[in-house]
Amino acid sequence: MRLNEIVFTDAQPVEGYGPGYFRIGGKVVEGPVILSGGGVQGWGGYDDRAPLLKLAGEIDVLFVGTGAEVRHLPPDMREELEAAGLGVEVMSASSACRTYNVLLSEGRRVAMAALPV
Repeated sequence: MRLNEIVFTDAQPVEGYGPGYFRIGGKVVEGPVILSGGGVQGWGGYDDRAPLLKLAGEIDVLFVGTGAEVRHLPPDMREELEAAGLGVEVMSASSACRTYNVLLSEGRRVAMAALPV
C-alpha cells in the first residue's frame, strides 16, 4: 500500500468541530465560519450573503453546513447564490466539514460556510 501526504496549499482543512466551534489551523473559531482559499472568516449566518457572493468565480462549489441537522436554505438565499454562479450543496455541518476536506485535498476549488453543531 502506498500512502501520500495530503497538502492543502493556502486553504486550511477543518481539524475538528463541536458545540459552537470549529478547529481550523490549530485554532478554535467560535460561531459560524466561512473557509475558502482566501482563509478563514466569521460568518453572520443566512443573512450575511456578501462574503459568499464574493466567492463567485473563485470556486466551483460552496458547501453550506446547516448545524447539527440538515435544514433548507431560505429560498431567496439559494436563488441569489445560484444566480451569482455558485454551485450550492446543503448538508449538516459535520458532513460539510468532511466533504470540504476531501475535495480540498484533491485540489478542487471549494469553500464552506457553516453553522456550528
